[in-house]
Amino acid sequence: MRSHLLNDLTAEHYRRSVTEGVERVAAKLATTDRPFTGVTVDALAPRIDAIDLDRPLGDAGAVLDELEEVYLRDAVYFHHPRYLAHLNCPVVIPAVLGEAVLSAVNSSLDTWDQSAGGTLIERKLIDWTAARIGLGAGADGVFTSGGTQSNLQALLLAREEAKSDSLAHLRVFASEVGHFSVQKSAKLLGLGPEAVVTVPVGHDKRMQTVALARELERCRADGLVPMAVVATAGTTDFGSIDPLPEIAELCAQYGTWMHVDAAYGCGLLASLKHRDRLAGIERADSVTVDYHKSFFQPVSSSAVLVRDAATLRHATYHAEYLNPRRMVQERIPNQVDKSLQTTRRFDALKLWMTLRVMGADGVGRLFDEVCDLAEEGWRLLAGDPRFDVVVRPTLSTLVFRYVPAAVTDPAEIDRANLHARKALFASGAAVVAGTKVHGRHYLKFTLLNPETTAEDIAAVLDLIAGHAEQYLGESLDRAS
Repeated sequence: MRSHLLNDLTAEHYRRSVTEGVERVAAKLATTDRPFTGVTVDALAPRIDAIDLDRPLGDAGAVLDELEEVYLRDAVYFHHPRYLAHLNCPVVIPAVLGEAVLSAVNSSLDTWDQSAGGTLIERKLIDWTAARIGLGAGADGVFTSGGTQSNLQALLLAREEAKSDSLAHLRVFASEVGHFSVQKSAKLLGLGPEAVVTVPVGHDKRMQTVALARELERCRADGLVPMAVVATAGTTDFGSIDPLPEIAELCAQYGTWMHVDAAYGCGLLASLKHRDRLAGIERADSVTVDYHKSFFQPVSSSAVLVRDAATLRHATYHAEYLNPRRMVQERIPNQVDKSLQTTRRFDALKLWMTLRVMGADGVGRLFDEVCDLAEEGWRLLAGDPRFDVVVRPTLSTLVFRYVPAAVTDPAEIDRANLHARKALFASGAAVVAGTKVHGRHYLKFTLLNPETTAEDIAAVLDLIAGHAEQYLGESLDRAS
């Protein structure tokens, strides 16, 4: 069994095995003609259930053959131009190379004596991102597993900085279309269900600052503590960006921590055309970024950044076996001192490889392409009487629904749109997402693939309309 350990004696075995795996994936990518096969749970589950994990195959080639049957053949492929559903991006090759390197070396980024150069690379990337945001010379941060963890850590820091004697008095203000991780974080931080105050949005799906000002004033009048305002730079459903400068002014007025959830919109930090859409983010106390959304990185690659490095002390614990206090005086950099995680992958290497090969401008051009594509898609939808589109895109998301001319019952239109999404997924021809707007079912394109074209969008819209029309025709037949 020692022959399977990666070391100096098995380097050639490692090279052959990884090469075979890469060749399998490359062949799959080259021949995949649709984003999904349409396989059902009932069809796939028995194949996996039948595998006896106590009887190994013993050979990587045989395992790859099996993997073709239970995973590779039916995987959802985000690189396909007609995958238009969630915030999943196609990944760039330098980042995949970085993934291969970091997995094999297997550094843990909690302490210097487990990572050395990895620690300094991560810190350099944090400084680079903080500078792109404009947080100032005192900024810092750390890589995380994703936006949910980043938001949780930011709100932890905000809770501690609020210096309240009573958790029951703390309030967090967030857009009604903000990410659910705000509510989840509040619960994990011991705040009550009433702690998160949702602020209404306008027709553009941006937080209404007049309403925010009213809620902040009510909070103060009630003797409560406005712990944080969570502004969103790229809402999950609409890609909308809250009015950051106005929110910053209100946070300064009320002495409230300003957190910007830019998990989606962080791609604008590299944009050559649309960077101004993030104006005001430089005034935040903390910022969430997800490189694995709009920097075209493999999952996971995320970070939380703070204006004042000293606030990260609220996540610091010292263990004698790991990061004793004396290391601070010895100026030994341990990333665990500012992270909620202990053992942590060297995910920063993927972004490092990307920037060293492509440069920030290269990433920015890709994100600009999908933002421009969304604008083309919006024009298609706005000019098509078959569809109702909710809002003009700020980033790369389109929310819309099929509206048949002959049917006026909103519930029946809901069912037609739900059916169209499910039928499209089952066909495997394209994958789209769904959401609710004012209680009604809508469909959603999240455009993160520069290879997607306006022709792809038009073709998928025709498929959606066809499935919806078929459903409505069958529905009328059943009723008659």
